[in-house]
Amino acid sequence: MRCKVLALFVLLTLIKRASPSEIQAGPNANATLPCNVTLPLSLDGHHVDPSLLAVLWTTNGSVVASVGEAAPQIEDGFGLDGDLSNGDFSLTVLGVRLGLQGVYECTVSCNSTTLHSSNATLSILASPALSVPQRWVVLETESRLECHAGGFYPPPVSFSWTRDGRVIQPASSVEGLQAPDGYYAAVANLTFYPSRGDQNSTFGCRVSHRGAYRDLEFQLNVTYTPSVRLSALPRLSESTPLTLYCDLEGFYPREVSVSWFQNRSVLPEPPPTAQNLDGTYRTRRYYTLSPEQKERGGQVECAVNQPGVAQPVGGSAYLEELAPRDETPVLTKSAKASVAMMSISIVLVFLLCFGFSWRRRDEKLKSLNVSGIILPPRLMVGQKGRVTVSIEGRMVDRVQTAWFLNDSPIADTSLTATERGHLLPPTGELDYYRLRTQGPLRSSGSGAQQLISSLTFIPRIAVHKAAVFKCEVSYVGKDKIVVRRVSEKFAILSAPEVSEIQLLETPNNPDLISMTVRASHFHPDVITFRWFCQGSELSPVASQASSSPRPDAEGFFSAFSQCKLSIGELEKGGTKVWVSVHHVALKQPVTRETRGFIKRPRVSDIVGSGSSPGQALTLGCEITDFYPPTLTVTWLRLREGEQDDGEEEVLEGGEVWGPVQTHPRVYRAAATLRRHAASREKKHRGGGGGGGGGGVVCRVEHCSLPEPLEKHWRYVDIVAPSIPPSISVCWSSEGVGVFSLLLKGGHPKVKLLWAAGGATLSPLVSIETEEMGDDGLRELKSVCALERSTSAATGRQDGRAIKTKAAVTDPDAEGIEYIDEKEDGENNNNNNEDEEEDDGEGAPGALHINRVVLGKGPGDKGGGRLRVCVEITHAALQLPVYRTWTEPREEMSSSA
Repeated sequence: MRCKVLALFVLLTLIKRASPSEIQAGPNANATLPCNVTLPLSLDGHHVDPSLLAVLWTTNGSVVASVGEAAPQIEDGFGLDGDLSNGDFSLTVLGVRLGLQGVYECTVSCNSTTLHSSNATLSILASPALSVPQRWVVLETESRLECHAGGFYPPPVSFSWTRDGRVIQPASSVEGLQAPDGYYAAVANLTFYPSRGDQNSTFGCRVSHRGAYRDLEFQLNVTYTPSVRLSALPRLSESTPLTLYCDLEGFYPREVSVSWFQNRSVLPEPPPTAQNLDGTYRTRRYYTLSPEQKERGGQVECAVNQPGVAQPVGGSAYLEELAPRDETPVLTKSAKASVAMMSISIVLVFLLCFGFSWRRRDEKLKSLNVSGIILPPRLMVGQKGRVTVSIEGRMVDRVQTAWFLNDSPIADTSLTATERGHLLPPTGELDYYRLRTQGPLRSSGSGAQQLISSLTFIPRIAVHKAAVFKCEVSYVGKDKIVVRRVSEKFAILSAPEVSEIQLLETPNNPDLISMTVRASHFHPDVITFRWFCQGSELSPVASQASSSPRPDAEGFFSAFSQCKLSIGELEKGGTKVWVSVHHVALKQPVTRETRGFIKRPRVSDIVGSGSSPGQALTLGCEITDFYPPTLTVTWLRLREGEQDDGEEEVLEGGEVWGPVQTHPRVYRAAATLRRHAASREKKHRGGGGGGGGGGVVCRVEHCSLPEPLEKHWRYVDIVAPSIPPSISVCWSSEGVGVFSLLLKGGHPKVKLLWAAGGATLSPLVSIETEEMGDDGLRELKSVCALERSTSAATGRQDGRAIKTKAAVTDPDAEGIEYIDEKEDGENNNNNNEDEEEDDGEGAPGALHINRVVLGKGPGDKGGGRLRVCVEITHAALQLPVYRTWTEPREEMSSSA
């Protein structure tokens, strides 16, 4: 038995972890997550005892199915339908939904030893359902079709439009909005001007989702607007009610409804049946006979059917009696006389009035019926609007119209002004106006014709607010204005642009988080903000929406609303806060939402490396302590001579490393920019030599920042200095050593640190001077003087200064090897006041003497060996450079 167990254990150690797999399933479908294991054989050639096998399925740390060592445990919605004895441990997920997505881990063990471990990722792939709710469009009028794609997952989807199989609008990607059930919905628009050819064309909305395409083809319902002519029935007397009728020509489809207005007020529909004083009713019905029916003549009958009456009641008449045909009349003598007298009278009147009526003949023919200016129901900033005037008359083909904005004439600028759709024209650009005249459209039986004059424009608040349009109608070649129409004042709407919610820490109370949302570019100024937290409405603590903000230079308004919430609620990560913005220009409120806590990033100073001539420059800065992890880094270049707020040019080659999570809800990242040597040389040549040639700006944008953070860095030529191989040293007769080092060139200035001692070194005081050498390079001379001592107490005071100018400027000059004892003695005889002045740090030509104490080591007859070291650091050097002087043994013995 032990041998069998040992052999089984050896076989189990050879089994490797299986590679993960990804399973996609549709909503509410069943998905099988594979977990197949080749079971090892025991020494006798049989499979492992199934009772020793155990399988464990987990996801997100929770067990969904477990069979084996303990009692079987399978959660609702899951099943293990495989043959465990044959190594099939697959998990069946019943009715896949969004909440069941994730990584599932299968672990198979035998006698508490892991046989197999694999991962399977379950994800939902839901195709969109397409619909085009509105398919009615108006002929030669700007129309918009909407294609709705709903119930898809994951986002995004791509929309395109086709006409008779040809693509008329290329594909565009849309993320969509998430519905309460977790799936997404998106809408795509097609704006066009329908033509008569579109009536029989097949349009299509094609949606691409994860490599699969769905098409919805449909035909348009094109509406032909009619020409309308209003007339009145002849009346027998002035007391007879006036009956109007309206002729509609050239419309499609057949269904149409007519409403009556008087002075822009709706007239009530006349009742089909009116009641008399005696309680009975009366009504009048009309029927118009066609010319063919009228020619047939005969008897016409109007039959009335009533409930309870077997035979309809009717009235009949002959058409010849109702509308007699023209026949040659038979006149009597008296009638003939009357006709003769009437004819003579008519001729006389005609002769008398002919001269007066001739001049007014044209005016009678030119009588016009001009409607009022018709305004569109809504005027949006940046979207086209059209105003129209209808003119009816017999000579409308000779009519011309002139349009005015207030009292300023309007010219057609559609060929010169830029048509930007929803965008406003920039300052200094012409306003968009398009003048169009249609007609004569049709002629009625009376010979009247119709002319339509329209003005299409793109409204701007600064130009069209509180303005009116005027239309003047006149005849071509005539200065006289026949009719002038003035429109009513129209309101211009502009939908607000709503920012994302910005979360900032409250300076005075760190336990509160301030949430701010801003709305801009809207008109009129009335706007409403409503805050919600998990379904409960919040009260804003600061808002400019309730007051009357002043408009900007273009006439637009802006406002903000602020709400505060405790940091404990936001740090839960599941608290949902959203704000809805309501405005008259919005068909639906705009909603912005946020989840979790937001922390402002910290940006370090820009650090450069590898910036010597001919070498690529790498700039970098660290961004720490921010949340959420999404941020944007932009590198900009300032040209030579520009200030920090000058024009900037975006640089390419920037990279962001990270973000990396350092603590819960805390991230860090690093931004780098690599500049090639050729581009840097070009920048420096353009900016002249020296230390600067423009600069670089690192701009960091994050949702927690009201304004981007910027760090500046200036171009500097970094050149390594020329460093001698050793330190120069001279000793005086009094045992004072003068150590010097001469460095040539280099930018920026090099830093030096002198130190001396035995086993350990102590820092020293040195003096550095700069001057230009004969070869035009800058020379830096560093001098350090010291005296050696084996005890802390000496006759010479610490910090003694030697007044030897040559010791500073040229340590190798004659006289520094043996310092003048006479001059030294004179210095000792000076009074205390002079010594205090000369020993000061600012005394010119004074060289500070450092005292170096060397202790005796155990077993040493004298002090240790003196070591003098200087550390040289520079930006062009990756590591500091060291130069060391060690006291020779012969000098050590002589000094002892």
